[in-house]
Amino acid sequence: MAKVKTTFFCQSCGNQYSKWQGQCTACKAWNTIVEEVVEKPEKKDWKVTTAVKKKAAIPLKIKDIDVSKEPRLDTFDAEFNRVLGGGIVPGSLTLLGGEPGIGKSTLLLQVSLKLPYNTLYVSGEESQKQIKMRAQRINPNNNNCYILTETKTQNIFRQIEALQPDIVIIDSIQTLHSDYIESSSGSISQIKECTTELIKFAKETATPVLLIGHITKDGNIAGPKILEHMVDTVLQFEGDRNHVFRILRANKNRFGSTNELGIYEMQGSGLREVSNPSEILISKKDEELSGNAIAATLEGMRPLMIEVQALVSTAVYGTPQRSATGFNAKRLNMLLAVLEKRAGFRLGAKDVFLNITGGITVDDPAIDLAVVAAILSSNEDVALQNNFCFAAEVGLSGEIRPVQRVEQRILEAEKLGFSTIFVSKYNKIALKTAGIKIQLISKIEDLVGYVV
Repeated sequence: MAKVKTTFFCQSCGNQYSKWQGQCTACKAWNTIVEEVVEKPEKKDWKVTTAVKKKAAIPLKIKDIDVSKEPRLDTFDAEFNRVLGGGIVPGSLTLLGGEPGIGKSTLLLQVSLKLPYNTLYVSGEESQKQIKMRAQRINPNNNNCYILTETKTQNIFRQIEALQPDIVIIDSIQTLHSDYIESSSGSISQIKECTTELIKFAKETATPVLLIGHITKDGNIAGPKILEHMVDTVLQFEGDRNHVFRILRANKNRFGSTNELGIYEMQGSGLREVSNPSEILISKKDEELSGNAIAATLEGMRPLMIEVQALVSTAVYGTPQRSATGFNAKRLNMLLAVLEKRAGFRLGAKDVFLNITGGITVDDPAIDLAVVAAILSSNEDVALQNNFCFAAEVGLSGEIRPVQRVEQRILEAEKLGFSTIFVSKYNKIALKTAGIKIQLISKIEDLVGYVV
């Protein structure tokens, strides 16, 4: 038996200390350093199957390195594939985080039930009967998914050697524990050790591993920050438990873009892929209402049509209120200042409320023009035409600035039946289309004539 030693870890960032101190020098957090007993016996590597032979790494000339694209595993889920960059990369580690009850386990169980490959779903939180009850609602006829309820990594690897699955799913990383570390599950040292063992297994056997991670009340993934550095991909599952729509986005992706977005609808039979997000982001209404404008935005490679709602009213209290949901409040203040200075609208004594429908947050500057149009519409109490949409950035001098990939936005607007799209006259547009009118404007004053 090796000598038992004591170390101190910061529960916020995972930094290690030889003795206790009040403040972590790495993340500057107070009273987060706790003592953990670490006992490391002689570490035995997990047994590699005979089908996989270890190869010692050797240096190669850069011109001799093969850059041919590695085949990805299709998840048969278009939204999941899009966010990952085309599918699951063999030997990769993917971490999925999200609030409790948001649907993380349902998402990965649904993916595992769709796969035609042998999949091992390891759960440390639910029994096999609980998972079976949920699987019956999603896909009860799957014969390739194996369920294991276990938290000890050594036992998990023993079952992996016997089964030799193509994909391993762990629910969740905070419930696992290893015999090599004498501390409780979920502690800094246990999470690091279990993740290290899973990384070694994934890289040596080219078997992809998907992990579910809990999050803290601040919205960060629980455990040390180094956990996010160790894995290849970090996915965030967002949404409101009181609404049916869920958004999957990548915070980190070594094999693809981090700008992609996947949208799901929570139903009784699982999560439904939303292939046309504009259907949920644009509200259906029978009559024209003031303060509503449609913006053409982009999330990664996907064009979206979103609805911007504004409400301008006389300030009841001494200080006017400025509130924005799903939009940067500082940028809203800037646009209000531009309207006051360049267009002559007196908004300084009025309350302004802004909302992006669908519960999403947008940071694309191309929705500036739609925000301005919605504010003007509400201020004058004049409804915009339902078939108008906007795609341009507004500058401080009131000029309408061009945005990237405007042609893709125009085609999406045409596909959804809009008759006119307002863009900057400085955009170079080579697109020839008869289905939608492209209205070119250069100053914010030009927009006023169409709105008021």
